[in-house]
Order: sequence, then structure tokens, then C-alpha cells
Amino acid sequence: MSAPGERLAVIGQGYVGLPIAVRAVRTGFSVVGVDLDECRIDALVSGRSYVPDVTDTQLAAALATGRYLPTAGYADVAGFDAAIITVPTPLTECRPDLSFIEAAGRELARHLGPGATVVLESTTYPGTTEELLVPLLEAGSGLTAGRDFAVGYSPERLDPGNPRWHLVNTPKLVSGIDERSLAAVRALYDRLVDTTVVVAAPKEAELAKLLENTFRHVNIALVNEIAMFARDLGVDVWAAIDAASTKPFGYQRFTPGPGVGGHCLPIDPTYLSWQVRRRLHRSFRFVELANDVNDHMPDYVVRRLAAALNRRHKAVADSRLLALGLAYKPNTGDVRESPALRVVELLTELGAAVEVVDAHVEPHRCPAGVKTVELTEDSVRLADAVVLLTDHDGVDYELVERTADLVLDTRHRLSAEHVEYL
Repeated sequence: MSAPGERLAVIGQGYVGLPIAVRAVRTGFSVVGVDLDECRIDALVSGRSYVPDVTDTQLAAALATGRYLPTAGYADVAGFDAAIITVPTPLTECRPDLSFIEAAGRELARHLGPGATVVLESTTYPGTTEELLVPLLEAGSGLTAGRDFAVGYSPERLDPGNPRWHLVNTPKLVSGIDERSLAAVRALYDRLVDTTVVVAAPKEAELAKLLENTFRHVNIALVNEIAMFARDLGVDVWAAIDAASTKPFGYQRFTPGPGVGGHCLPIDPTYLSWQVRRRLHRSFRFVELANDVNDHMPDYVVRRLAAALNRRHKAVADSRLLALGLAYKPNTGDVRESPALRVVELLTELGAAVEVVDAHVEPHRCPAGVKTVELTEDSVRLADAVVLLTDHDGVDYELVERTADLVLDTRHRLSAEHVEYL
């Protein structure tokens, strides 16, 4: 790590952290990428990317500079000029779990020096940066935030697998705990992205991220519920969505699916709901209703599949089923909170023999007991039913249409007459 360029520590080398690390190397930083998952570190050291927004070629180029060091420990972050925290913030028993932020803050504090900048990107409730991270950094370093080092919040806005919008061309919100911190945070991201957008304070930036995801969560729940009602009313909801989408103003297209997944939608709005209930003693009714609808979409998918099998005088318990897609969204291997996992779990609990096709998911990310297979004529023909849960590109859907006897398509990707839609 002796090459010129400022030293940047990126804590977390997942779908957010790895693109940042690779981009930072390209712009001249010397980067230490920390991730506690040793399987990930082994893959990175070997030049194998597990993130769709970073190709093996891009990763190899970063490694070849000698300015990118993937590691499972914090020793190499010593002397960092800037650090970006991109660790998970899951829910544990319906409560925000900030233990990964806390651990990162404590570790970075041990190596924090005067003049350094620390930025939190992990999604969380308003107040986390100033009320949790800053005290940890100050206590562990003996320094004072704002005076001795800069602190800010810049929410991640990545959409893994999106061919149009990526880290560099997506406007980046930046904030700081004071003017000096804001200037440092903005200067850091001005080197990484095309456009930075200044937000008044970390709390507003934290809320902006939750607002973005709550908007999507509520609208997906709305269209999911409409899809269920439309079927019972004998209306083609997909045709209605296509028709509504021709309106050039006042409408944004959302489509039904088997539920929501990833870190953002199943979790982020609940962070805001939890904070509202904790601080204001009130309920965030839109989020709670959206959670109820989206959380139960896997149950609806299973009921629909069971009904389709029953019409063929076949019980779920006696069925061999083929699930297409395990990731929560197309063209990624991310299974975090994926509704497909819940669908497979429910079908298995009902006694079905379920096989899964998903070439994007890393084998060690598949839950125990999930049997993965390749998509072949035999795997389709032997299945009593096929359920499309994640519509990855590059899948031979024509083979499925030609060979499958019964298909439930939750993504409206197929077009054969024998295909049922959500």
C-alpha cells in the first residue's frame, strides 16, 4: 500500500462497499476494503467478484494497481485519511440492529487521527450518525468530532444490476455534522461520483433515504393488493398497469411480485416506523399496512400454486416443484430478505419437493436444505409445476414455456397460454 494517493478505508465489501472501493482505486485512492466474511475476502483476493456492478476485469484492474487491499481485519486501516462505513443494518426481532455500525465505529476509532473523515452510508433512522457514531468515534480516539475530524452521512443509492444508473452517475446526497465536515465529505465524493447534492444535516439525509424506500415500499404494497383484488374481480391487472403507464404525469409504474426483498424495502421503512413509535409514541400506519401486504405475498403465491395444482387433482405435498430464481431481484445473487426464500420454505413445509434454479446466487449463500439444479428439459419436464419468482435475464424461458406443464409466473415474464400470472 505504498503507492501514492490518500488512504481510504471502506468497511463492508458487499453490494455497496465493493463498487465504492473499486471506483476509489480508479480515482487514485489507496483502498483497504474490510469485510468480516472471509469467503468474500478470499474471492476478492482471487479476483472473483460476487457483485453485479463490479466485473472480474474491473476487480483485477484494481488489484493490479497495488492500491486495493481486501482484508478481514482492521489492522491495515491504520493511518486512514477517510473511511466509509457500508455495513448491514438488519432488523432483529423487529428492532433495528446497529451492532455492525457500532463495531465499525469502535474499530475505526482506534485508528482515527486528526484531519480524518468518517462517513456513514448504512441505512438507518434519523439521528444515528450524530447520536451513535460520533460518540463512539470520540470515545475511542480521544478526539473531538468537527474540531479534530470530520463526520458525515451519505446514504447509499445503489440499485445492483441496473444497467443505466450506477454509483458514478447517480446523484449522491452528502451531509456533515458541521460546515467543515460537510466540506470534507463533499470533497471526498466529488472524486467518486459525477454529482453531489448537499443536504442540510445528517438527520435530513438519513430521513431522505428512508423516504425514498418507504415510497417504493408503499406503492409496491398498493399494486400487490390491487393485483389480488383484480384477479378475484376477473380483471387483468397487468393490462391495467400497462394502460395506466401511458399517462405522462401523475403516475409512476410499479408492478406486482411475490413480495419485497433486499436490505432496503423489507427493512428500511421499519426503521422509520420504529423511531416514530419510540420517540413520538405514534404508529406509522402506511408502513405497517405496507409491511402487512408485502410480508404476506409469499403466502399468496403458495395459495395460488396450491389452487392450480388442486385443479389438476394434485396435492402440494405430493408435488415436485421447480422454482426459478432465489435472489430478491433480477440479475443479482442477493438473497437478503428475498421473498423467494419464503416461498420455497412454505412449499417445503407443506411437503413439496422443491428444486431451485439460480446461477447468480453464490452456493454458500443458499440456505441449508435448498437444492439447486440447472435449468434443463428434464428438470422442467419432471416438475409438476414451475413457479417463476425472480426473472433473471439470460434464462431459457422458451424452454420453460415449451416444456412445463403448469407455470405460475409472478413477474409476468412468460407468454404461453398455460402460464398463470400473479
